[in-house]
Amino acid sequence: MKKIIKDFKFKVKVIENIWITLKDGTRLSSRIWFPQTDEKLPAILEYIPYRKNDGTRTRDEPMHGYFAGNGYVVVRVDMRGSGESDGLLKDEYLKQEQDDALELIEWIAKQEWCNGKVGMMGKSWGGFNSLQVAARRPKNLKAIIVVGFTDDRYNEDIHYKGGCLL
Repeated sequence: MKKIIKDFKFKVKVIENIWITLKDGTRLSSRIWFPQTDEKLPAILEYIPYRKNDGTRTRDEPMHGYFAGNGYVVVRVDMRGSGESDGLLKDEYLKQEQDDALELIEWIAKQEWCNGKVGMMGKSWGGFNSLQVAARRPKNLKAIIVVGFTDDRYNEDIHYKGGCLL
């Protein structure tokens, strides 16, 4: 039987939409879970193309609420060109996607509620882009949590098996 944990160290406040403006003027749409405290806390970024207002909402609530209830600010961002974010999503795993994530990490680390330590998490696309961003070694990225991804796109990617486009 599943046990749903509902008692946390912190009460949680969710802000449904905060626009984050990148250096090129592109606005990315975010949903943020805040632990209710005056402490500066670490943050977790989830940066994916699966729309925050419908595509992942039912799994975001318990997962991000859990992290926030335990003292992490969680920032869930629709990628450039997806969901409510501005721009055009041209393909998967492009350098632009990584560059945007680097800016997001920097933006999060500088917020008054953040202690400068940022983690990144993701499943599938979000798992792979977390690996790519971590490989670029941004100074404020301290950890990643990845699930259901591949680090071998040639043999195991959902779109390419053995190097063949499916």
